[in-house]
Amino acid sequence: MAHHGAGLRRLTKDDNLVQQLKKDYQQATLAANDRAMLDYVAKLTIEPWEMVREDVEDLRQAGFADADILDINQVAGYYAFVNRLADGLGVELEESFED
Repeated sequence: MAHHGAGLRRLTKDDNLVQQLKKDYQQATLAANDRAMLDYVAKLTIEPWEMVREDVEDLRQAGFADADILDINQVAGYYAFVNRLADGLGVELEESFED
C-alpha cells in the first residue's frame, strides 16, 4: 500500500484522503460515485464469486458509462493478477521513501 499511497498522494495532493483510504475507504470522505466504484472493486477483489448483474447496475446508477465500468473491472483484475504473480514468486516490493 505504501507504493500506491505515494502515487495517489502525488496525484491528489491530499495527504488526508490518502490516510483515510489506507485506514478504511468505507470511512473516508468520498463522492458517492467514488464510493460505489470502491465498493464494486472491493467485492470483486474479495469475493468475486458473489458478483451479480446488480453490481454493474449500481455503477451505472452512480453515473458510470459501460466503458468506465469495463475500465474499473479491468484495472481491478489487472492488480489482482499482478499481485498474485508477485506473491506467488516471492517478489518483494521496493521501499517507498515517500510514505
